[in-house]
Amino acid sequence: MSTTESPVSNWQENIFSILKSGGVRQVAYVPDAGHAHVIGRVQQDPQMRDIVLTTEEEGVALTSGAWLGGQRAVLLMQSSGVGNCVNMLSLLQSCRFPFLTLVTMRGEYAEFNPWQCPMGQATQAAFELMGITVLRASTPEEVEDMVSAGLDAAFEGGQQVAVLLSQRLIGRKKWERK
Repeated sequence: MSTTESPVSNWQENIFSILKSGGVRQVAYVPDAGHAHVIGRVQQDPQMRDIVLTTEEEGVALTSGAWLGGQRAVLLMQSSGVGNCVNMLSLLQSCRFPFLTLVTMRGEYAEFNPWQCPMGQATQAAFELMGITVLRASTPEEVEDMVSAGLDAAFEGGQQVAVLLSQRLIGRKKWERK
């Protein structure tokens, strides 16, 4: 599978810069091509720690534990992983932990895989049902403002925020035959 976007876009580097300057020290994720640049940059930064998860719901607990330990953490995931997190999101509401997740969307623009569509179409509603504020970036110009606003709302305002990075933004995916 590949995407039609350029190898590294400014908006991807902007995400890393915002997380770094915002004091994020832990970045949890299930590997995802849409987050590959940010993950790679975190892995190269000695002041940040990347944590590979086996399932996205572990990231909700990890970000909460990081906060209790005095650090800021962010969860990176794909929209298909949101369904795995729904029960754990209740922890955030019950304990009022700040939370920021960046979600690459599937099941939208030019989706070739029908299995991605149901959760992709339900992602925003699932977050909202669990009391999570949803921000959405659909163009490269929106990314910096949305991620920065989400980071401030979470760690300065004590809110729970999901920033959705649209499928159109991350690039059209297609199967490549060899």
